Parts: sequence; C-alpha cells; structure tokens
Amino acid sequence: MIRIFHDWRDLPPDARGASVALGNFDGVHLGHAQVIAAAHAARPDAPLAVLTFEPHPREVFRPDDPPFRLTPSALRARLLGEHGVRLLYELRFDRAFSDLSADAFIGEVLAAGIGARHLACGPDFAFGHRRGGDVALLAARAEALGIGLSIVPPLADAEGRISSSRIRRLLRDGYPERAGALLGRPFAIEGVVAHGDARGRLLGFPTANLPLGPVLEPARGVYAVRVTLADGRRLEGVANLGRRPTLGGDPETRLEAHLFDFAEDIYGETITVSLIAYLREERKFPDLAALQAQIAADAAAARAALDRDRSAFA
Repeated sequence: MIRIFHDWRDLPPDARGASVALGNFDGVHLGHAQVIAAAHAARPDAPLAVLTFEPHPREVFRPDDPPFRLTPSALRARLLGEHGVRLLYELRFDRAFSDLSADAFIGEVLAAGIGARHLACGPDFAFGHRRGGDVALLAARAEALGIGLSIVPPLADAEGRISSSRIRRLLRDGYPERAGALLGRPFAIEGVVAHGDARGRLLGFPTANLPLGPVLEPARGVYAVRVTLADGRRLEGVANLGRRPTLGGDPETRLEAHLFDFAEDIYGETITVSLIAYLREERKFPDLAALQAQIAADAAAARAALDRDRSAFA
C-alpha cells in the first residue's frame, strides 16, 4: 500500500530515507516510469518514493485555464503504487510554498524534511521560487549533502519525446490509441455514476453517466471503451463524450457509457472508463430515430474495434 504525506515536516522515521523520484507525474506515463525505475535502481535497499505537488502548480498560477490534468490526485497515487512506489510526498502547493527558494527546497524539504538518500529527475526539472533551481544546482547541493542524484534522459520514440503535453494533444485530437501507447495503458476517466434523464434507456441503450470533472476533455465524440466496475469486473461498451446536441445540448461535457450485455443498477458506484478507440466526432441528428440508428451502428463499430484491440494483444 502506498502511504501519502502532504507535509515534509515531522515525518515518522519509517517515512524518511527514501530514494525519491521528483516531478509532477501527471499521467504517470512511460517517461515517468523510467524516472521511478531509476530511483529504485540507484538504491534498491531504500524505500521507493515520489515527491510531487497538489494542486498542480499550473492550477495555482493559471486558475482560469481549462482543465488539463490527465490524472486526478487519487488516480495518480494508485498508478504510482502500481509502479512500486511506497511513499508519496504529495506536498501542498500554494503561493506561500511557491516562495520557497531553490536552496530552501533542497535543504529544508529534500534533506532535512524527507531525509532523501537518493534523487531521480528529468534534465528539465525546475524548482523553487520562480523555478530558480535547475538540475545543475540540484547536483551541486545534493553532492554537498551526501545525497545521490540520477538525471534521467527523456524517453522518446520515432515521433519525439514522450511527455504529458504530447499525450494531451493526442487526446484532444482524437487519438486515444496513440495516447495509450505513451501512457503504457489506455487513458481512463473515473467517476461516480450519476442519474441522467433516462433518454438512453428510452432509446434502447441505457447508459452509465459520468461528469467529466476537473480533467482534460478529450475529443468529443463516440468511443469504444472498456469499463472497470467498483467490484473489479471489466466490461466492454460504447460511450459518447460530449454535450448531446441532438437532445438539446448540455452546459457541461459528460461521458455516457452503454455497457454491452449488462443490465445491473450501478448508480452511485465509482467506475473507470478506458478509451480504447475513437469512432466518430460528435454531431447533431435530425431526430431521435436517426440518433437511435446511429447508436446501433456505433455499438457495432465499437464491438469490432474492441475485437481488433484484443487480437492485437493475443
């Protein structure tokens, strides 16, 4: 089980002395996994930890930006745990914390606070007031303090560096498969199933409705999906992500997932919807009959896409 701490001060002894990966870790993608692996490889005898921030600094300094997070805090922690991280220093980021100098971050937080034995980060890791600290400063100060440091080269493929920004662009452009390849798993949206207006049921395709919440909005449209229920069961389905223009339009984006061959009541449960393939863009239909026919076609297309996806990994 991963243990989460929101302050670096007064930590219990068994929460200190770790090998620590540094960064925001939004998405916990393959590049992040490489930094975590480097932290573990350098000191396999030490607890494996990640130091990150909550909220994301961008949310503090640019609060009016549209949601951009790939992984809310709870999902990020779970994913980090799956990578073997046992200690998560999820430090509260606010204006006061942002005023901490780079030297103070190293001396007070990393050394005196969490007692890091080793650090790992990417070459562009920046920290401290106005991002005044860089890896050169970190290397010099860490050496003086007797803390090891691994600077991990960026992970790249034929199309360039693997980064959270690149994954966001792919999702906004309607390429969940390519985003999933960089994440090391399908991009997923978690939420509590809410009551809707039952239009899907009336059309013969009941749906589990999720508010999108404060996360990145992928391309609006129809997706083939896999859904993990609260009890761990995994189902397949088709989902619409958008604002339902045919039904009068919604003020906020929602995800409506129709689960194949499933008729149980899951209202109020937390489910995870993984986007496997993008089938078509969102559009307005002339009437409900046209919409119903298109949903049937979408369901057939989703089944075919999911079959292809299974075959690719068989």
